[in-house]
Amino acid sequence: MSDKNSTLHLPLTARVDPPMAADERTMLTSWLDWHRATVHAKCAGLDPSLSSAAPLPTSPLMTVGGVVSHLRWVEAFWFETVMLDQPDLAPYSAQDPDAEWRLGAGLPLGVLLEEYEAQCARSREITAKLELGTSSRKVLKSRGRTTLRWVLVHMIEETARHNGHLDVLRELADGTTGE
Repeated sequence: MSDKNSTLHLPLTARVDPPMAADERTMLTSWLDWHRATVHAKCAGLDPSLSSAAPLPTSPLMTVGGVVSHLRWVEAFWFETVMLDQPDLAPYSAQDPDAEWRLGAGLPLGVLLEEYEAQCARSREITAKLELGTSSRKVLKSRGRTTLRWVLVHMIEETARHNGHLDVLRELADGTTGE
């Protein structure tokens, strides 16, 4: 990893196009992995000093680092906390519900991407051990129990939505555009 003031050159998590025809599990996990890899693609080559820039005046927490941090903790929440009923170790709290966004703006982008990739690997391990219809061990106050299938669909939606944010943030940071 390079220092905070030089351009970030990390190996990309390879984006593999999801199959056009496959079973449900393969479709869901392939699409989620494609969107996860897109997070890395959106950050590749970004000057690390720009990862904490908040160019949207009405969204002061919306930074590249904040998005990556948020996605890391969302992965942990849904796969570890909800599906396995493990403790929620995220930095947010009732007093500071946006802490992961703030934290992400202050950490080196390379560190955030490494933590995100490690969390995604953990989520893949959990997914591999469960059936799609497996109910969560944690009961959510607002929804009750969910299933792994729902979590995978939700994570595709969540990651894709934030990739749109990364598109805008990257273009505003250094003009880079692309898929």
